[in-house]
Amino acid sequence: MAEPRPRTRLRTRRRWLALVVFAVVVHVLVRAADTPQAATPHPSTGASESASSSGAASPSASASPSASVSPSVSASPSPQVGTSSYDPATYASQVRTRAQQAGVSDQLVMAILYNEAYKPHDAAFERAWQRYKPDAAFGIANMHRVTFDEVKKGRDFADRRWDELPDDRDLAVEAEAWYLHDLAAQLPAIRHTSLSEDDLLALGYNTGAGNMLAFARGTTPGSQAQSYLDRLHANWAKAGKAVAG
Repeated sequence: MAEPRPRTRLRTRRRWLALVVFAVVVHVLVRAADTPQAATPHPSTGASESASSSGAASPSASASPSASVSPSVSASPSPQVGTSSYDPATYASQVRTRAQQAGVSDQLVMAILYNEAYKPHDAAFERAWQRYKPDAAFGIANMHRVTFDEVKKGRDFADRRWDELPDDRDLAVEAEAWYLHDLAAQLPAIRHTSLSEDDLLALGYNTGAGNMLAFARGTTPGSQAQSYLDRLHANWAKAGKAVAG
């Protein structure tokens, strides 16, 4: 068999180089704050500032989950999912409805959406990135497959699939709200921390239930968890304004 001509080999190398550059650029965009959720690594015990030192108003402990609550109200139709810039406030109606159904704070649900808006939420982009990183999160609430599959059990969206999240933002909000409900049900009545319930639930959403319980026992959040909490505090007032209508 004849060897490829030099120009053919050069074009092949260039195509591979372009793919590698694309993968690196996308990785840089999302690696800093990818939501682990279902993972339960040992929380950092390194020294860090208190959660209330961010300078922004701290969220109040307003989440009050009810184990007997079940979805029964149809949410308003989702706005069109497109490639333009995404503003979580556009989904305020869905947030209010789904938070009420799950018995959690709508302000907390919205603040987490703002926290998770750090990367593009175009459906095509998310699926392209997932081909490079199979365990990537999907949807505007950045939910991983294992978390979604666990949260949907026994719920009215039990027949829905994780890979529908990029196209159905109302489903993403619904899953987020019920995940916060499930996390709240795991919090102990007695806690040894200055963190509010909303703080703990947000940390649980970001780092997993195991770490949330460690923080409730008094473990100091590590730098990445603290950064997530600082962003939550910075987004808190904006989230409240969004859900207030």
